[in-house]
Amino acid sequence: MLQVVIILKAVTEIAAFALLGQGVLYVLAGASREKNVPYRLLKIVTSPIFKIARFLAPRVVLDRHIWLLTPLLVGALWVLFTYLKISLVLQGE
Repeated sequence: MLQVVIILKAVTEIAAFALLGQGVLYVLAGASREKNVPYRLLKIVTSPIFKIARFLAPRVVLDRHIWLLTPLLVGALWVLFTYLKISLVLQGE
């Protein structure tokens, strides 16, 4: 069980860094960001996260506000998996 939690936590951290990288490139690349290869790659990596956030969000949340919800979702998952990892390690599993 501990190995599964460690893997899920690592995937969550990868998603968080991909979101962070996409945000930085969004600011730095400006209007030409869609032509930027690293930005497009990070957009491909983060698109499942945005789809999950859109699925979980109520319909009253507009699509243009999903970018605010997505990092909160990833952060909450990271806190959850960190808590689970600490609990399992302290239990000796």
